[in-house]
Amino acid sequence: MKEFHLLLFHGGSILPECILILGLILLLMIDLTSDQKDTPWLYFISLTSLVMSITVLLFRWREEPTISFLGNFQTSNFNKIFRFLILLCSTLCIPLSVEYIKCAEMAITEFLLFLLTAALGGMVLCGANDLVTIFVALECFSLCSYLLSGYTKRDVRSNEATMKYLLMGGASSSILVYGFSWLYGLSGGEIELQEVVNGLINTQMYNSPGILIALISITVGIGFKLSLVPFHQWTPDVYEGSPTPVVAFLSVTSKVAASALATRIFDIIFYFSSNEWHLLLEILAILSMILGNLIAITQTSMKRMLAYSSMGQIGYIIIGIIAGDSKNGYASMITYMLFYIFMNLGTFACIVLFGLRTGTDNIRDYAGLYTKDPFSAFSLALCLLSLGGIPPLAGFFGKLYLFWCGWQAGLYLLVSIGPFMSVISIYYYLKIIKLLMTERNKEITPHVQNYRGSPSSFISKNSIELSMIVCVTASTTLGIAMNPIIAIAQDTLF
Repeated sequence: MKEFHLLLFHGGSILPECILILGLILLLMIDLTSDQKDTPWLYFISLTSLVMSITVLLFRWREEPTISFLGNFQTSNFNKIFRFLILLCSTLCIPLSVEYIKCAEMAITEFLLFLLTAALGGMVLCGANDLVTIFVALECFSLCSYLLSGYTKRDVRSNEATMKYLLMGGASSSILVYGFSWLYGLSGGEIELQEVVNGLINTQMYNSPGILIALISITVGIGFKLSLVPFHQWTPDVYEGSPTPVVAFLSVTSKVAASALATRIFDIIFYFSSNEWHLLLEILAILSMILGNLIAITQTSMKRMLAYSSMGQIGYIIIGIIAGDSKNGYASMITYMLFYIFMNLGTFACIVLFGLRTGTDNIRDYAGLYTKDPFSAFSLALCLLSLGGIPPLAGFFGKLYLFWCGWQAGLYLLVSIGPFMSVISIYYYLKIIKLLMTERNKEITPHVQNYRGSPSSFISKNSIELSMIVCVTASTTLGIAMNPIIAIAQDTLF
């Protein structure tokens, strides 16, 4: 009985998640009992629950790995750092949505509930230790993502984005669970990750054709969540049609959660098929880096450009996953993921601010922004240069370390294509920066000529700028002091 008690109720293994659940309950109570929605309190509770979860997670960093809830949940430094990244993304995204929600006249409480629930699902997904918990956590994250993408229900583009996202997301989830069912059957009815491996060894089915079917199905399901080519068709439409703060949230949290899932699934269950899944991921990474960056050049919408750019970025991150047999491989993936969060959210902060003041996200309409708002133009330029990998910004050091680890792991083809496509990406980033810095009146669009400060409150405006400052500062300086980050990341082997 004592062993059962320790196994089922293991201390603070899910204490950060419990804090988020408490925050969700408080949001619901305030929404139900308050006649006039107390907006500052809603944001305060959401941010406080996220910050408290981060604090608890950091205080428990050095604790020994544990498996709790009858083997359903595992805590280790590896999943703790991914849970931290999801909490960090959510904390930075809430200030981005304050003014947007007010201007769009969207319901505040439901938006925050969906965002926190998605973060909760992503955190559980990072620590899930069996196939059922993985699927339930993934669907919790996915369903909230569908609802958030269609949150501006009066917008036709948002409705279209949600429909495509829902249909393709449902199809990918069914393919993923089909792969799980093969693992369940071939392992003799096991669902815990390590027990599945033991079951496959006991039944001598680890080299059977069914394992290849399971591998392909799971790769397809995870590839959709990561926006890997050719499973990316939903990404440009969802980026363009969804509310911009939602796109910012999904662009980073979905990749963090799916990367954690991919790393654990491939490394634990398919370790005896490493050549096969390495080859699969190499092909997907090459396609994503090439097509993502080439198609991004032709885009006229800032959000669609970032959608295709994100495909190229996840192609770089895949290099770290494939090279993850060593500490440096996983460390490079985690380090670049951290930098990518700040670079991407900093870019989206500028887009949110520009979109609220002009009502457009067309790249051409950014022409001459420097003459009206030097701070936003300079911030956007720094984030784009960091995404492109220009020294001495964080993106350069992150890519350098990532490619170096890939070369050390023998991924010569990937490391040859990666830097080349990174140079291609610099072209379309610089094209935008050139537009931002133009001072010729004939090229400045009416959107910028009539550009003015936000009519909303001073506090609301500065909530976006606060996130922008944090992200731009991190995108600029983190690369110079990345040794401690690498040291922490190297402790995350599970």
